[in-house]
Amino acid sequence: VHGVYPLPIDVIEAQAKAVLDDIGADALKTGMLGSVEVVEAVAGLIDYADNVPAVVDPVMIAKGGAALIEEDAVWAMMQRLLPLASVITPNVPELVALTETEVEDAADMLLAAQELLNAGPRAVLAKGGHLEGDQLTDWLVTQQGHLAFTDAKIETTSSHGTGCTLSAALACGLGQGLALPEAVKRARAFVRQGLERAPGLGQGHGPLGFYPLP
Repeated sequence: VHGVYPLPIDVIEAQAKAVLDDIGADALKTGMLGSVEVVEAVAGLIDYADNVPAVVDPVMIAKGGAALIEEDAVWAMMQRLLPLASVITPNVPELVALTETEVEDAADMLLAAQELLNAGPRAVLAKGGHLEGDQLTDWLVTQQGHLAFTDAKIETTSSHGTGCTLSAALACGLGQGLALPEAVKRARAFVRQGLERAPGLGQGHGPLGFYPLP
């Protein structure tokens, strides 16, 4: 990330309403929002969509370390977006920022996810890719209990967009009517495929790859 260009609020609202009014939506997904004003606008659009499942990806920090959201917008996200979310998908740094707790292992991550659930989302998918170790565990936490998804970690620098891809794939599954655990399972498999097929572009955090293997 070398720069951030905030879109005018009226343009964001006009784009979303043009789609919602014409085509409609089976699921919604949020990503980088940036400011209090954008968070407020997006919360209003989720209300406007009227009971469409919403996946909230609380994008806060770029892979290279750049901050992608203003500090006061984190509070706005907690107050306005989380109560509207069908599922929120924080990674470990985002989980720490949202709960103000330390997360050093998978057990800490589960406790933080359970705490975040109290802020109002119907489910939390806490992603453990930032933790040390050869295994990666994600926790799906709901009021009915919790479920662990564990795989061997893939060591690669081609990890740009993993969180955005996961939340988008999860929204697709929910839009198709999959139960949340099944949608999570399929979305994780999709991201894993992208990591395994990454083309290795660039010197930094390169993109995933979804082309067929030769």
